[in-house]
Amino acid sequence: MDRDTADPDPVTLPGPNARKWVQFHKENAAPSEYSHEFVWDITAEADGPFVTDVDGNVLLDFTCHIGAAPLGYDNEKVLDKLREFDLVEPMKIAGQDMYFGAGDDPESSEFPGSSHLMEKLVDVSSQYGMDTVFLSNSGAEAVENAMKITYDHNPTAKYGFTFADSFHGRTLGTLSLTRSNETYTRHYPEIAGIRTVPFCDDDGDCDCGFFTGEGSVLRNALQPEGGHLNPEEVGFLVMEPVQGVGGYRFPNEEFVTEVNDVCQEYDIPLVVDEIQSGVGRTGEMWASDHYPIEPDVISSAKALRVGATISRSDVFPSEKNRLGSTFGGGDILSSMQGVFTLEAIEEYDLLDNATERGRQAKELLRDDAPDHVADVRGKGLMLAVEFDTPDRRDAVVEESLKRGLLTLGCGSKTIRLLPPLDVTEREIELGIGIFADAIEAAGTKASVA
Repeated sequence: MDRDTADPDPVTLPGPNARKWVQFHKENAAPSEYSHEFVWDITAEADGPFVTDVDGNVLLDFTCHIGAAPLGYDNEKVLDKLREFDLVEPMKIAGQDMYFGAGDDPESSEFPGSSHLMEKLVDVSSQYGMDTVFLSNSGAEAVENAMKITYDHNPTAKYGFTFADSFHGRTLGTLSLTRSNETYTRHYPEIAGIRTVPFCDDDGDCDCGFFTGEGSVLRNALQPEGGHLNPEEVGFLVMEPVQGVGGYRFPNEEFVTEVNDVCQEYDIPLVVDEIQSGVGRTGEMWASDHYPIEPDVISSAKALRVGATISRSDVFPSEKNRLGSTFGGGDILSSMQGVFTLEAIEEYDLLDNATERGRQAKELLRDDAPDHVADVRGKGLMLAVEFDTPDRRDAVVEESLKRGLLTLGCGSKTIRLLPPLDVTEREIELGIGIFADAIEAAGTKASVA
């Protein structure tokens, strides 16, 4: 397959082989969410955003596994470097709890491992004075460890702030911070002391309630401002710079400024959840780079292939065993993929590409958009199209799949589009053209009128 000439070629979705695989999967798997009944064939041809299923259907994937495959499939920008190494066993040498190397010293090593990945992450976070990393297995763990280090940093802490419509993971700790869907949290116990404030998006006329006639809800919750919470007992405030599962909501700059000012004024650690928005997705390395904020902790994962909690050494515990994960932080291959992804972003100017191709996509999406498209928004290649009803949104996802385009819903009425960071002008035109056809088809359905 050559991505320069490939086209989506859906015949039957789901096909007979896909149905067999789906049934086989469901026989033993706990019920979980899934986006569609398309079944990737990991042995079939794929290139960039193009992928083949078990029935031979070729699709254009504008989901990138919710950002976890930032360069799509079989991308030579990473594979070329991987092919240079004769990988050794055991493949599972993980995390930072065990030292491992290859050769006399880190500089001459042929294998970039977890230590090299941490070095890269410090480099791309140095604008915030960050110099320390803890690797783990997932984004949820990255957020969990952000909570742990901030609570350790302030032993008197009893409270934490999160935002309405947020999503931070599915572990019990991160569910205590999640406010996007009660299905995720219903009946599960929560960490005590978590307070929720509104998230003010960038529609220019927000009535979310964050700002009041006498300041902000966040500021007014603190004792010096007339509230009942002693800021010295607030362990952290955690925020997605761009809300993901909650609907690809981009914050109002006045709101972000106020959040940052409150955190700075009262020395409350600001934790940014960059698991979906980070590693170049928005056209900057971190979505936080777009906004007037100074995060104290960055939680990352997905595009890195591992989880990472990044901060300053003075925020992290100095005591051994306060953090640990013997087999956490990815294996050799995952560490290499993380390093090579960060190198590809720099080597091929993928931040600029994300910005330009995202601009192209938004222009195409907005051209002659029908009335049932309520909004088109995005930064870089973190794109969203909001519809007038949830049913309409679902119909567009279905119509897109029929035409060979993979998309994903978020929020209640929104579709998110995440092309690979090196997506081409041709691929954007192709994908958005298919998407526009799907929107038109969904608009004629009486059930969503």
